[in-house]
Amino acid sequence: MTRLVLASHNAHKLTELQRILGPLVPGIELVGYDGPEPVEDGVSFEENALIKARAAAAHTGLPAIADDSGIAVDILGGSPGIFSARWGGPARNDQANLDLLLWQLTDVADEHRAASFVCAAALVVPGSAGADPDEVVLRGVWNGRVLREASGAGGFGYDPIFQPEGETRSSAELSAAEKDALSHRTRAFTALAPEIASRL
Repeated sequence: MTRLVLASHNAHKLTELQRILGPLVPGIELVGYDGPEPVEDGVSFEENALIKARAAAAHTGLPAIADDSGIAVDILGGSPGIFSARWGGPARNDQANLDLLLWQLTDVADEHRAASFVCAAALVVPGSAGADPDEVVLRGVWNGRVLREASGAGGFGYDPIFQPEGETRSSAELSAAEKDALSHRTRAFTALAPEIASRL
């Protein structure tokens, strides 16, 4: 069994990625990360995902994966984007993030509430004998729109106010299996899975 570190302290994310990657990359053991959090000072989802994966690989000496994800609202020029986790303030409070985004879109008509969940998934494999690490990062996008109020108790983050394209329910009202079949994180890590398999 090959150990692969998930560069996140988020228990929800670890569980979700175990469900997603388990069937796609047999023979890996996905483990949580207990090291220091790096400063995410990249200007894109891809840069921040690589920053996190590099830090975890350097700290543990093991291959590491990371993602950076968020919601991008068209009428806000793609914001909150990379600032999604702290949109409502430095406490990184999910409810504060939702409340602020809903308030900002209060007067926006339904036809202009298009949004996407975006995920960049990165893999960093430490180099041997001083060689540079092997790195790859890929993106997944899940299109939809922002609802007028939160609905559903599942998921986390912006799930209660995101209605996926073709759905009548919010992402928070989908079952874990339904969300896993559709989500931006699934799309990004499904694309990354062959890269993981070929490098480990």
